[in-house]
Amino acid sequence: MTPTTTSVDDLARRIPDGASLALAPDYSGCALAVVRALIRRPAHGLQLIGVPQLGFQADLLIGAGCVASVESAAVTLGEQGPAPRFVAAVKAGAIEIRDSTCPVLHAGLQAAEKGVPFLPLRGILGSDLVRHRPDWRVIDNPFAADTADGASDPILLVPAIRPEVALFHAARADPAGNVWIGVRRELMLMAHAAQTTLVTVEEITDDDLLADDRSAAGTIPALYVSAIAEARRGAWPVGLRGVYPPDRAQLRRYAELATTAAGFARYLEEQAQELLPAE
Repeated sequence: MTPTTTSVDDLARRIPDGASLALAPDYSGCALAVVRALIRRPAHGLQLIGVPQLGFQADLLIGAGCVASVESAAVTLGEQGPAPRFVAAVKAGAIEIRDSTCPVLHAGLQAAEKGVPFLPLRGILGSDLVRHRPDWRVIDNPFAADTADGASDPILLVPAIRPEVALFHAARADPAGNVWIGVRRELMLMAHAAQTTLVTVEEITDDDLLADDRSAAGTIPALYVSAIAEARRGAWPVGLRGVYPPDRAQLRRYAELATTAAGFARYLEEQAQELLPAE
């Protein structure tokens, strides 16, 4: 089936309040045009899943009161420092935090991708995280060879992570709904694992992205895409690899203002043309 081609506002309407929402990191593909539409609505109770970490778009949603919980390896503005509204929300106890790591998040999403209930990992064993995540289980490796001294061989089981919605931005799609993501394989993983995948793109081209080996390897087939909206500069201000760089002045301005609730509100006011519905 060919994905629906629709508007940015319609993509936002397809993300229900309370949904588990997988989002890309700032260096990947952030659908900020849809994030602004969610703030306009406003959305409530979103359960964010970082793949594997979160940044500017998550901080916007948290500051606007759209988020109930966060599961991520980190929430940061990178070279601009800590994510200020995330930090404030954590200190105030306003959101639930489910601490995780990059390997765990990838493993959980891979389990969902493969249709299995869990995947095993070793690298987290010995971490304090295991004590704080009762949904992770440690068992003895059932395939370990018997040892004379009876030593155990522990292995960590990570449950599948099945987001209700995956949301990201990409450079282009074709008329059939295939979406080119290049080297950003975490976007492919998100699309495979999620129940619904919503994508904004810089452009919808006339090319068949699966017909050319040079583009096919970096293309998500339309089978995994639910709906697409064209959004020029839809990842601004974090940028999009190979298309336009981050707007560092804008990100710096945000980091300075958003250290306080009043400053965050001022930032939203300054971006009113981006945040208010079209006439």
